[in-house]
Amino acid sequence: MGDRGQAARRALEGVLAAEDRSQMLISSIKDYAIFMLSPDGNVESWNTGAQRIKGYTSDEIIGKHFSIFYPPEDVASGKCEAELLGAEADGRFEDEGWRLRKDGSRFWANVVITAVRDGYGELVGFAKVTRDLTERRSAEEALRMSESRLRMLVGSVKDYAIFTLDRDGNVTTWNVGAERIKGYTAAEIMGQSFTYFYTAEDVASGKPQRELEIAANEGRFEEEDWRVRKDGSKFWASIVVSAMRDETGHLIGYAKITRDLTERRMAEKERARLVQAQETIRLRDEFLSIASHELRTPLTAIRLELSALARRLADTDTRTAAKLARLNRGSDRLVSLVEALLDVSRISTGQLVLTAERVDLVKIVHDAVDQLREAARRANCPITVTIADDATQLVGTWDPLRLGQVITNLIGNAIKYAASAPIDITVRREDGNAVMVVDDHGRGLAPGDLDRIFGRFERAAPSTHFGGLGLGLYVARQIINGHDGTIRATNRASGGASFVVTLPLAGESPKTS
Repeated sequence: MGDRGQAARRALEGVLAAEDRSQMLISSIKDYAIFMLSPDGNVESWNTGAQRIKGYTSDEIIGKHFSIFYPPEDVASGKCEAELLGAEADGRFEDEGWRLRKDGSRFWANVVITAVRDGYGELVGFAKVTRDLTERRSAEEALRMSESRLRMLVGSVKDYAIFTLDRDGNVTTWNVGAERIKGYTAAEIMGQSFTYFYTAEDVASGKPQRELEIAANEGRFEEEDWRVRKDGSKFWASIVVSAMRDETGHLIGYAKITRDLTERRMAEKERARLVQAQETIRLRDEFLSIASHELRTPLTAIRLELSALARRLADTDTRTAAKLARLNRGSDRLVSLVEALLDVSRISTGQLVLTAERVDLVKIVHDAVDQLREAARRANCPITVTIADDATQLVGTWDPLRLGQVITNLIGNAIKYAASAPIDITVRREDGNAVMVVDDHGRGLAPGDLDRIFGRFERAAPSTHFGGLGLGLYVARQIINGHDGTIRATNRASGGASFVVTLPLAGESPKTS
């Protein structure tokens, strides 16, 4: 064989060796299905990747039409033929879509079909490369779903204004909460400067731009301050501005979250006002307590001296004795006022002590009436006491001095506010309770006063008409409450006021207020 023949043989061996290497390379690839199709679309070769991805061995698939890899609906629509025609006409066809494995399961595939021609340009078949993109598609779908859910979440939040700004501070997104809090619709505010939300003073001072600069430099800006709604009204807002950057760290804009804290701020101011008011009341009660204690000692001494003088002059100087008697009554009144102030102080500080013992309510009522009978006579208020047949003795565990104070107060009020009118006192037993009712025949109480008069320093009539500090009924209610009882005021149908006291006959000792 000549030199030319040997050279041709070596060239042919080289080509065959190259084809063998190419075939080995293609066969060993596992991540791509690479195979040949005849001009009619029948499988002519099959690599390891094709077997791994599609599930068929070469013996099972060679000679079969490639439509076996397509869902029935694609086969019926002529998709397979269209792909081959496209590859033949353009030299190449590429697509992403669902394909089938041997077990019938679907996977998302990237498919490239390339027309293969011989040296004369005649079509000899197609090279087909398929890649399984199911995991990538699932990840992309999950990302899209996540982004969609996030957009839906942000868009539906009503208690927070959540929106984004571009680098210059112009609004680029707008949620429902932003519309509710700030008053602008998305159509009105998109593309507008976020300085719309600031007071004129803040805009003039450059505050909005400084906030963006801080967020850009530090990643975040936060504050509480006044902001402005579309209608010009102000609201107290909590604001967080966060810088948004792309994967290279380049600033692309800002995310802004605003919350309306106006109600919270007002509540905090109201709490502060209440604390201040409570402190003022505490100081007042402390003053009343000190003043009452300081007044009681000299008043007691004055009363003793007046009583001694009155007894000494009773037989020798009747005019002076009468004046002393009036002074005594005045001092008695002062002592009552001081004691009322002391009781208020004790109630406010939780130091009103009730000393319980077994006592008869009927006796306490009679003692109180006897004590005030002379005052009632002077006011032309005859007192009638009616004891029900089943209440000749109403014994309970009570503080006799404090109950006597309550009854004295009720009778005293009736004498004061219903002068020249009878006073009826009724005592009875009712549902395991002792009930005492003090009725007068005066002008009665206004409907709005029936409960108000039991408050501190509350009165049923102006102090210009009647004296007193408006403390008696307040102290009376606290005493009765301390006995687990009730006291209430009503108006009698025939005219006049009625005060009803109810006390439990059995049970625990009264509480210490």
